Amino acid sequence: MPKSLRTVLVFSKVSTLRFFRDPLALFFTVAFPLIFLFVFGGIFGGNGDVSFKVAMINESKAEFAQKFVDESKTNKLFKVTDVPTLGDAKERMNRGELDAAIILPPDFGEVKDGRSYPSGQAKVVYTQNNQQAGQALGSVLESVFKGLNGQFVKADTPFTVTSEQSNDRALSSLDYTFTGLLGFAVLGLGVFGPMNVFPELKKQGVLRRFSTTPLRVWQFFLSNVITQAIVGMFTMAVLFAVAIAAFKLNVVGNYAELGLFLTFSIILILGIGLALGGWARNERQVAPLGNLVTFPMMFLSGTFFPRFLMPEWLQTVSSLLPLTPVIDGVRLMVTEGKHLIDLGPQLGIMAIWLIVIYVIAFRVFRWE
Repeated sequence: MPKSLRTVLVFSKVSTLRFFRDPLALFFTVAFPLIFLFVFGGIFGGNGDVSFKVAMINESKAEFAQKFVDESKTNKLFKVTDVPTLGDAKERMNRGELDAAIILPPDFGEVKDGRSYPSGQAKVVYTQNNQQAGQALGSVLESVFKGLNGQFVKADTPFTVTSEQSNDRALSSLDYTFTGLLGFAVLGLGVFGPMNVFPELKKQGVLRRFSTTPLRVWQFFLSNVITQAIVGMFTMAVLFAVAIAAFKLNVVGNYAELGLFLTFSIILILGIGLALGGWARNERQVAPLGNLVTFPMMFLSGTFFPRFLMPEWLQTVSSLLPLTPVIDGVRLMVTEGKHLIDLGPQLGIMAIWLIVIYVIAFRVFRWE
C-alpha cells in the first residue's frame, strides 16, 4: 500500500476511535437525531388512525344501552373513559383531557311507542375550543347509528357508493418525517462536526503542527471523509433500526443501494463542513457563517415539512440546494423502491455540488 494512503488510513482510524470514545459526540450525532425521531414519530407515526377521547355517561338502565357502551370501548375510533356525571366530564374537557362527552339519557335503548325495537337519542357535549372534534364525533356517531338502524328498519337506498383501493402506496406523515430526519442527521454529521472541531484544533495548535509534517490537505480531507462515512452509516443504521422496530417503518427500496446513496450524501454535505471549518480561525467566525449556510437547507429542503406545501417558485429555488436531492432521493428509495439508476436528476445535482463544494474547501482551507 502506498505510504500516502497508509497515512490516510491511520488518521481515519484515530479519528473514528476518538469519536466513539467521546460521549458528547455520540450524543449529538446519534442520540440527538433519535430524540427527534421519537418526538416526531410519536406525533406522526400513528399510520393515520383517528380516535376521540370521550367520556361515556350512561344514564339508562336498558340492556341495549349497556351493550352499546361495551361495544364503544372496543371501537378503535373511541377512547372511552367512564365518568359519573356531566360536571366531571366538563371539568376534564376544560383541562384538555377529553374531546367530548357522550350522554345516553334514561330512555336510551328502551322499547316504547308500540315499536318492537329499541330507540333513543344520544347527546354529544363539547367545549367551544373543541368544536371541530365535537362535530366530527357527532358525524361518526350518526354513521354508527345508521348501521344500527339498518338492523331494525329496512329502507330503500336508490343511491349507493362503492370504494376501491388502488395499488399505489401514498406517502404517510411518518415517511416525510423519517426521511427529513435522515437529512437532518446527514446535515449534522457533515457540517456541524468539522465546523466545531476544526476551529478548536486550530486554537490548540494541533493543525499547525500537522502542517509541519508531510501530511497533505487531500490526505487530511480524505481521512475525515472515511471517518464521517463510517460514523454516518452507523448513525443511519441505528435510525433505521429504531424506526422499523418502534414505528413500523416500511422500507421498500434496496438496502445496499440506499447505503451507497447515503454514503455519497454524507460525503457531499461533509464538504460544506470542511470548507467552513477549514476557513474559520475560531468559533466566532464559523458560527454565524454556519447558520447562514445550514438554516436555508434545514427549512427549505424538506427536513421538517414537505416541500409541496411551499409556493411553486420557492420549490424551484429549494430544489437547487445541496440537501434537497439528498432528502428527495432517500424518500424515493425508501417509500417507492426506486433504484440508483432512477435517481438521475438527484445524483446529477449532487455531483455538481460535490465538485463545487470541494473545490471551495481546498481553496479556503488553512492550517491555523
